[in-house]
Amino acid sequence: MAFIITDPCIGTKDAACVDVCPVDCIHPRKDEPEFATTTMLYIHPEECIDCGACVPACPVAAIYDSPESTPPSQKDLVEANEVYRASDAAAFAAAEAIVQAHVAAHADLMAVAPAERAAAHAK
Repeated sequence: MAFIITDPCIGTKDAACVDVCPVDCIHPRKDEPEFATTTMLYIHPEECIDCGACVPACPVAAIYDSPESTPPSQKDLVEANEVYRASDAAAFAAAEAIVQAHVAAHADLMAVAPAERAAAHAK
């Protein structure tokens, strides 16, 4: 697994990363039914080709290039990206449960604007 979307995406769900992905591995897209109810976007680990186009496209610095580079306070979201599968209701529910637990555990950071959250995690 390479790229990880983390919590600055929560409250944003900006699709700039989706638009630049050459293999459409970031879900849910705006045209997928889960988009309206999902908390954040996910990178499907089996579809990603590790091109890195999504990283500079993300306006809130929510994407890390590996689980190892993901900040410690974001590590639980590695698993959310690992389990998410487009059009799989059980996988979607499992990923969303991980994200909701992350939100509950980091209420102080969730109060920070998404664009500033990546920097707040580094403190």
